[in-house]
Amino acid sequence: MRFNRMLLSATLVVVALVIQVSVLARLHLPGAVPDLVLLTVLGLALVYGHVGGALVGFAAGLLADLAPPADHAAGRYALVLCVIGYLAGLFKPDNGRLRSATGPMAVVAVAAIGSTLLYAGVGALVGDTAARHVGLGGLLLTATVYDLLLAPFVVPGIMALARRADNDPLADTTSATKAADVASGWLSSGTGLRIGGQRNGLRARAAKARVARAGRIKGVKRL
Repeated sequence: MRFNRMLLSATLVVVALVIQVSVLARLHLPGAVPDLVLLTVLGLALVYGHVGGALVGFAAGLLADLAPPADHAAGRYALVLCVIGYLAGLFKPDNGRLRSATGPMAVVAVAAIGSTLLYAGVGALVGDTAARHVGLGGLLLTATVYDLLLAPFVVPGIMALARRADNDPLADTTSATKAADVASGWLSSGTGLRIGGQRNGLRARAAKARVARAGRIKGVKRL
């Protein structure tokens, strides 16, 4: 990944994690907690593609695993967000620009359900049965509703920031300079051909004039 991508991704993930832990988790909403980190990963994956989405998802999930008050094994949520980021990146729109809100909202809904199921499944493998006591159905419903309500305010803004970070003015200047050099090369070569042609024409005309003058002088002498 480019440096500007890594810097932007790290900043957005840290800000989303701080808001989620310090604000959203303390709202005591029924069921699940709105997953701002998941929405951040989805927004970046829809611009950076499946590889970038997997990398951002793994890093974001690992930070979420280590951030207090984490009550699960480290690497659990990193695996979940890595898979979700990879799958979401497969639905990257052309040029990273949204044509309609239907596709991204569907991605958010599927990601909310898939991340909850995958998190519960990985927890069951390591002996964590907390999802059964809370109620998996209620978690799926509330996680999907909360993320869908929050997505219109988060995902488009993150995608816009990611697209702006991908615009490299140095690269644009370099390409413009190369285009100018090529154009000037074409112009200089064309001018050189024209000047050369004009010089050859002047030389031919001068030679013809000399021949004509010599013929006239010879004719005068003959007379």
